[in-house]
Amino acid sequence: MSLSQAAKALADASVVATAGHIAPDPDALGSAVALARSARLAGKEAVASFGEPFIIPPSYEFLPLEELVPPGEFPERPEVMVAFDTASMQRLGSLMTSADNAETLIVIDHHASNSGFGDISVVVPEAAASGQLAYELIGLLGWPIDAAVATALWAALVSDTGRFQYSNTSPEVLRIAADLVEHGAKPDVVGQELYEKVPHGYMTVASRVLGRSKLVGEVVWSVLLHEDLAAGGIGQEDADGLIDQLRLARESEAALLLKETDDGFKGSLRSRGKLDVGAVAVALGGGGHHNAAGFDHPGPAGAIVDEVIGLLRG
Repeated sequence: MSLSQAAKALADASVVATAGHIAPDPDALGSAVALARSARLAGKEAVASFGEPFIIPPSYEFLPLEELVPPGEFPERPEVMVAFDTASMQRLGSLMTSADNAETLIVIDHHASNSGFGDISVVVPEAAASGQLAYELIGLLGWPIDAAVATALWAALVSDTGRFQYSNTSPEVLRIAADLVEHGAKPDVVGQELYEKVPHGYMTVASRVLGRSKLVGEVVWSVLLHEDLAAGGIGQEDADGLIDQLRLARESEAALLLKETDDGFKGSLRSRGKLDVGAVAVALGGGGHHNAAGFDHPGPAGAIVDEVIGLLRG
């Protein structure tokens, strides 16, 4: 289906509800709050949320969060619900019920692993970010883009293009970025909040995780344990940037960070482009893109590493 069908459904709606996947990244949350705010500026009632755990990292507090509510306050039967950056219904967590009950469920995503769900499914793997599609959707609707909306969409683009360094940084992405700055986006604010500010305890956690890293062929990997977070006095949400530091090893083509959970491990994968980590994540029941992906696994860690390396070697 096309963005024009999504635009028509939103134009006809009086109340717009948007959502990102659980534990949203800047693309998912930035897209959701950007569309919700733009809808309100256009005269609609609007609300945004994501499923539990409903934790907003301090690094995301620069986003326009006025429309953001806990999942318990999200409409149970939305007139129109838009799910961003969500490759499967399960990734909505507790908001799955709202999605099931929505009069119209719109899915806006760029994950190749998304097989399509919802009443209007717009899945464009060629898009650099769901935020790119959100920008195009707002343009089709003719809804306002103020400085806050522009900043949220900028955050979405910046995060999923690796600060405009990944191969998905197309000329169109850069044209969108320029337009967002013209609308008041704050690149300096986004850059500092997302990439240049961490709690001091992060240093302790990073030293432990990076210190135990191992290089196996072209893959560098490490584990983030509960005890690491306890030693640093920070939460899981404060350690998201570790995968980007792990992947700095010159000898590596891919990086794997296993984050301990109550049920096993959450794996984060990154690639320099030669290896398709998205296909690996899908094979392990997760999803993502060629260069960035994730999955859940019961463990143990050693078995996960062996499985990932085996899949990467084909």
